[in-house]
Amino acid sequence: QVQLVESGGGLVQAGGSLRLSCAASGRTSNLYGMGWFRQAPGKERETVAAISPSGGNTLYADSVKGRFTISRVNAKNTVILQMNSLKPEDTAVYYCAAAGGSSYYSPSSKYAYWGQGTQVTVSS
Repeated sequence: QVQLVESGGGLVQAGGSLRLSCAASGRTSNLYGMGWFRQAPGKERETVAAISPSGGNTLYADSVKGRFTISRVNAKNTVILQMNSLKPEDTAVYYCAAAGGSSYYSPSSKYAYWGQGTQVTVSS
């Protein structure tokens, strides 16, 4: 079992930055691909970014490429999403998830473990 706790959400003006953290617990958490997902009101959940267990491979949604960076510190069981140049359309609840037995590039439906989410609101 893996427990995930997100932090770092909040309210920021357009053009600003936020840093989301995901603290993972569980003996095998460092073996899993990890991802950040978001869901805005009335919209489907979408993949924001994902990272392989070693951290050597990443993927990003086209809408966040060049603005967001995903990273992980396995020694601290932590995954980070650095968000720069934020836009109002980035407003959503952001979720951290662990892929479990699936690959990091799997769709969200294949991710096994989920955090409770953290709200990100970007004002114009």
